[in-house]
Amino acid sequence: MSTFMPKAGEVARKWYVLDAAGKPLGRVAAEAAVLLRGKHKPEFAPHVDCGDHVIVINAEKAVLTGNKLNQKMYYHHTGYIGNMKKVKYSTLMNAKPTFAMEKAIKGMIPDSVIGREALTRLRVYAGAEHLHAAQKPEEWAF
Repeated sequence: MSTFMPKAGEVARKWYVLDAAGKPLGRVAAEAAVLLRGKHKPEFAPHVDCGDHVIVINAEKAVLTGNKLNQKMYYHHTGYIGNMKKVKYSTLMNAKPTFAMEKAIKGMIPDSVIGREALTRLRVYAGAEHLHAAQKPEEWAF
């Protein structure tokens, strides 16, 4: 019996919708990362990009447990000397909830060619409406 090896051109990609309303940000991000990589499929292989398209809706209604909303910080550097910026997640979730969700998902995807390709199949929306009804996405329950 030979081992099955998927080929990049033969991968069947489906569309899934994840509803983040009332769910922890990290749990939604972890589930999205699994779907983007294709780890939920029996024909998964780490060297082939066999993931699916993921639409995350209601990103603004995702919750952060514990004191993370007030204590967790988002740091970034502008490139100039001494310009390390920091923003509380309470401010970030109010201003850019889609960015916070994308950053959480990106942290759970490998930093490789396959990981960057997987992130192109991610769509995050702050509200309940999305623009991909024509693709007939399935609701993913978790």
